[in-house]
Amino acid sequence: MIHLIDNHKIRLYEPQFDDMWFRQLLLSDPETMSYNNAWGGTIQFTKDKWKDWFDHWVKNPCGEHFYRYVTLDNSRIYIGEAAWHHDSKQDLWLVDVIIHSKYRHHGYGTAALKLLCNEAKKNGISVLHDDIAIGNPAITLFLKNGFEEEYRTDQIIMLRKCLNPD
Repeated sequence: MIHLIDNHKIRLYEPQFDDMWFRQLLLSDPETMSYNNAWGGTIQFTKDKWKDWFDHWVKNPCGEHFYRYVTLDNSRIYIGEAAWHHDSKQDLWLVDVIIHSKYRHHGYGTAALKLLCNEAKKNGISVLHDDIAIGNPAITLFLKNGFEEEYRTDQIIMLRKCLNPD
């Protein structure tokens, strides 16, 4: 499935091991990761971490993980990442959409979130959640795409979306 925005086709692409350089770049960019300042900002994803992470999230997800790059058009122009995973402690499915800062505010996050929700639904997931830090502007993206506030604490807002509404 694809989404068309400003004549650009937005797709989810299963990265190969050699593509992990983009995740490293994405997570180390201070502007892109500014939403994560409440939890430390940038994340070090050095080459020595790539194999274990790739094996767990991409190569052998065991139905517990889904991870893709968000790409532009029919190329390997990576603009972000989209994922979901099962959080066994809370027994819920958490989503993750990160769009590189230079590609934000063009509707790519919405397209990626819609594609991600579609993949989750195809995989039998009926409800998705995201725990967003208080003050994170990404909450708008989720709320305008059908997520609703389930609860909040002094640190997070837990959002929820039912993929099979009655």
